Amino acid sequence: MRIGLISDTHGFLDPKVLKHFDDCDEIWHAGDFGTLEVSEQLSALKPLRGVYGNIDGQEIRIQHPEHLKFELEGLKIWITHIGGYPGRYNPKIREEIYHWKPDLFICGHSHILKVMRDKNVPNLVHINPGAAGKHGFHKIRTIIKFDLHQGSISNMKAIELGQRA
Repeated sequence: MRIGLISDTHGFLDPKVLKHFDDCDEIWHAGDFGTLEVSEQLSALKPLRGVYGNIDGQEIRIQHPEHLKFELEGLKIWITHIGGYPGRYNPKIREEIYHWKPDLFICGHSHILKVMRDKNVPNLVHINPGAAGKHGFHKIRTIIKFDLHQGSISNMKAIELGQRA
């Protein structure tokens, strides 16, 4: 399965995202959609899995949960918006990460593109796709694409969409 991963759109969906995600099987959004229209545009393109972020209002929170845990292609996946990263997980979820032991832990919020392993949780890969929207302190808008197949993650590619403003 090819996955398109995006976060922190803050109400802005660059048309380039739709082009980049056209060959994906699913799109995952790690929160801060900003508007219901962003969710609707993404779900019109491909099946969408997403979580709400701290800026999202009630209409987004009705559509998307705070945490999304599921298994796909033999991998345990957890998506949330404010998750932190290895060594600095959000205290509210740290123990659950060590207990549930996801293979893939995805979050947004920081606007910092980051892919890293957690040496304390076997096989855990942490991904933050950065921010694809125009609001925030990031300089470059980013998304990520990758493949999931029989328990492995491959062909990961960070894509720069251009300057924030």
